Amino acid sequence: MDNFKIIYEILKILEKSMDLEEFDKESISKERLGISEARWCRIMALLVKDGYVTGIETWNSMDCEYPRVAIGRPEITIKGLEYLEENTFMKKAANLAKGIKDTIPGL
Repeated sequence: MDNFKIIYEILKILEKSMDLEEFDKESISKERLGISEARWCRIMALLVKDGYVTGIETWNSMDCEYPRVAIGRPEITIKGLEYLEENTFMKKAANLAKGIKDTIPGL
């Protein structure tokens, strides 16, 4: 799974969890996402650093090659919601273009 698909999936899970009183941390775990701990930690650090999520703490440690992560109650931010909206729109546009291309011979 490529990084952008993983990011999209994490943000989508956080968006859906807005209706929940309690958050299941396992829903965004490295095991559930099927990725290594190093990749998971780096992606989480990127999401925090770029302002897509809150409620996750990351830090660098001398004894580890990748960031450490502690999950509190993660929340998607406005920026994260905008990312989901833009990517949903782009997927719809790509599917529409593909449908037009498949319908019209010679394109």
